Amino acid sequence: MEMEYNTNDNKVCVKEIERARRDLRALISSKNCAPILLRLAWHDAGTYDAKTKTGGPNGSIRNEVEYNHAANRGLKIAIDLCEEVKAKHPRISYADLYQLAGVVAVEVTGGPTIDFVPGRKDSTISPEEGRLPDANEGASHLRNVFYRMGLSDQDIVALSGGHTLGKAHRERSGFEGPWTSNPLKFDNSYFVELLKADSKGLLKLPTDKVLVEDPEFKKYVILYAKDDEAFFKHYSASHKRLSELGFTPPSSLRSALRKTVMAVAVAATVVILSYLYEINRREP
Repeated sequence: MEMEYNTNDNKVCVKEIERARRDLRALISSKNCAPILLRLAWHDAGTYDAKTKTGGPNGSIRNEVEYNHAANRGLKIAIDLCEEVKAKHPRISYADLYQLAGVVAVEVTGGPTIDFVPGRKDSTISPEEGRLPDANEGASHLRNVFYRMGLSDQDIVALSGGHTLGKAHRERSGFEGPWTSNPLKFDNSYFVELLKADSKGLLKLPTDKVLVEDPEFKKYVILYAKDDEAFFKHYSASHKRLSELGFTPPSSLRSALRKTVMAVAVAATVVILSYLYEINRREP
């Protein structure tokens, strides 16, 4: 049986999460693995069905049957990376660990601070294949997938902005290349590139292009391209919603964690500056 912290013991729980957060920062800084950890968090959460209350951020992506789904190709790498942190913090559930990894991945690469509350339970039951977005599809497909989760058009566009991190790999998705010129920095450049007629050398998937073809989506693309603060604010809220699908955070933990928010923000700022310095230093 897997160990889990007792969320009734708030002090122990908060300390354990903060230790894991520090270890995740170190892992991301040493391995440059922010993009794949963010993808892991999304793909574990993105299977949620609001009607049947199945799927969602419950750690089931660690099951072999699920990480072998076509949409999850390559994510075994991220699962194995997280095992390094799990080994140090066995009381943290996989469900919490994967979502915390996604939060830290965004913060360390210069993105917004995202509220995180632990308490998710692990599941050994994987949903059927086909619940995640298909990059070859259009607007109606995106809406079907995200509306099924209980998310909105704004969530669709804001979360798509996560493509500012990382790049596609042909052997995993059939596509190749980065979406932005700096795929290890979280900013609004994804939306800036979407509005350009030609972004030479950069990737635009069918599900990216539809964001400027559909008028309801496009209004958010325009907003985020010109206002990075609006993007960060909306992204933070949308990411939190995605990470808590089907999960009701314990109210007692919310209040306990509020006391650590400022310390986390200060520490994250130091790590971000160090991370970005290292990235810039390595560039020719």
